[in-house]
Parts: sequence; C-alpha cells; structure tokens
Amino acid sequence: MDTVGHVIARITFIPRNPVPTTSPLLCSADAAERLGIAVLTLYDWLGQSDEGEFQIRGEQVTIEYFQGGRRGQGRIKIFEKEVDRLLNLMRVHPSSKRTRQPPKPKRTLQHITASLGRPDD
Repeated sequence: MDTVGHVIARITFIPRNPVPTTSPLLCSADAAERLGIAVLTLYDWLGQSDEGEFQIRGEQVTIEYFQGGRRGQGRIKIFEKEVDRLLNLMRVHPSSKRTRQPPKPKRTLQHITASLGRPDD
C-alpha cells in the first residue's frame, strides 16, 4: 500500500496599510451623498487619487477604497471613516480676524496742489 504525504501550508496575509474594520462600508452613491458631490465626481476623485494627482485645499490626498469584481470593474465600497476623513479635509477653518492699526492723521493737506479761492481771481 502506497502512502502519499500531504503538505499543508498556512498562508497569512498581512495588509500594508491596515484599515479599520469597525467602520461600515458605504456604496459609492451613499459616500457621494455624504460628501455633497455627484457620484461621477467621486469616481473622478478616485481616479485622480490612484494616479497621485488628487488634492483637497492644496494638500495631496489618497483615498482608500475597495473595488470588487474579477478585474477590478465591480462596485466601489468606501469605509465610513474614510468619508469622514475627506469631509474633515474639506472643512474650512476660518482664520482669526487681523487687527488693523488706525490710520495716522496727516498734519497738512498734501493732496491740494492748487491755490484756494475762485478761479477767476
């Protein structure tokens, strides 16, 4: 009786950038609605992010998302925390009002160059 040995291998996948699993996944329509943009705009943002060309308020931003399908042509899912992060980057932080010095009074009437009086005098 021949015995064939079997080798069992354990493969452990360690992601490079671990993503939080406590945040629910949003579809692209829900994510776009929360961001206040159209779905096509979100797709454009994702494409720019993939190419490293996406900026919000002058800051380079990379968007983490999932895309299903055999060749990556399936539905897009984004973590809710990622949408919140994008919203925070879009938030305007008003700067403090600058204090101005009061204008210094001029002692002479420098803007008057003609002599005062009636022109026919």
